[in-house]
Amino acid sequence: MDYVIIGGDAAGMSAAMQIVRKDEKANVTTLERGGIYSYAQCGLPYIIGGAVESTDDLIAREVDTFRNKHGIDARTFHEVTDVDIEKKLVKGMDLQHNQPFEIPYDKLLIASGASPVVPDWEGRNLHNIHTLKTIPDIKEIAADLDGVSDVTIIGGGYVGLELAENFIETGRHVRIIERNNRLAKMFDEDMGELILEEAKKHGVELCLEESVESFTGTDQVEAVVTDQNTYQTDMVIVAAGIKPNTEFLQKTNVHVEDNGAVKVNRYMQTNEKDVYAAGDCAVQYHRIKEKDDYVPLGTHANKQGRTAGLNMIGKPKAFQGILGTSILRFFDLTLAKTGLNEAEADDIGFAYDTVTNKTVNIAGYFAGKTALHVKLLYRTDNDMVIGGQVIGKDGADKRIDVLATALFHHMTLSDFEDLDLSYAPPYNGVWDPIQQTVRRAT
Repeated sequence: MDYVIIGGDAAGMSAAMQIVRKDEKANVTTLERGGIYSYAQCGLPYIIGGAVESTDDLIAREVDTFRNKHGIDARTFHEVTDVDIEKKLVKGMDLQHNQPFEIPYDKLLIASGASPVVPDWEGRNLHNIHTLKTIPDIKEIAADLDGVSDVTIIGGGYVGLELAENFIETGRHVRIIERNNRLAKMFDEDMGELILEEAKKHGVELCLEESVESFTGTDQVEAVVTDQNTYQTDMVIVAAGIKPNTEFLQKTNVHVEDNGAVKVNRYMQTNEKDVYAAGDCAVQYHRIKEKDDYVPLGTHANKQGRTAGLNMIGKPKAFQGILGTSILRFFDLTLAKTGLNEAEADDIGFAYDTVTNKTVNIAGYFAGKTALHVKLLYRTDNDMVIGGQVIGKDGADKRIDVLATALFHHMTLSDFEDLDLSYAPPYNGVWDPIQQTVRRAT
């Protein structure tokens, strides 16, 4: 059986390893348009601040490990341009040798990931305007930092906030331009106020409700022009979202969403026989929304890839879905979310209510306690908790994972109150902050 996998990172290599471990006769070919396999993209911003010393530390497995230890035909600089579903052929260009290639398959996995979106702004090709998605991207940014004192980040999402923190740590002035009225719009507006306060406390210049129109400069970017102002700057990082890498499917009948994400069922199958998809190029089933969604996170990509690999070798396994659980550090705060926010609940049409609570992370009488802000969303027709947001200096990571586990199993407010959670003064109060918040609603 010949397996071809388009993409050499999280989803693709999770699938490849399942195949070679469980089918000794499998012939697996992986096609990566870059030169690096299987690395931790989420660690890239921390190269700037020095928390991660080298990009080498982010590589989980070298490409030679896949080739020599696992017998995978792991190809680099192979860009796929077309798929012939009828003839079962993958076509593209070997970028190193500037030669076309065709590879036959019995089963195909599309795990091509996603790329940063850069709108058609005038001046977007000026030097020192960057995006961040790959190791070569962060190397280019680092190489261009000499003489840079002012950095403008376009976008206040995960990558934008992490980059802002790391550039501030290097002593540079940082500006975030965000077209929405708050940073991290995955959080509700009331919780977002905490994020704004933290940004201001650390000297981040915030330009909210502004839209970028163009860049100016001769060879190198010198200013960003928005619909309201012009900002002089030495470097621009565009962190305005990502788009699935699925252009090579345009000539096929593979079903995709409006944003290009491949539609799959719970077994990672597309509508075409023997063609699967997983990771940032595919949709994910959302357990609370009970429909497909697009939440491109590394945790989802690894799970979907593993699921796809098992199904490709005839070991049926259903993908159990996502909650959109996420967490990031932003200076002194941890920002964590799972399930739905208010905008998502409104979009679904749920009858819901919210409860918020400012408490502390450990026993209130114990030294070292810090503030913890908790917000829960729950349905008013059945009391099922459908979302949670936790922000604080310490303890948010523990609480968001408790919430994610509970949401996965569709627990109610009463169920939360009855959870048998650990208690000792240095770690928790007798009532956990999540349970304290639940009790305000019951």
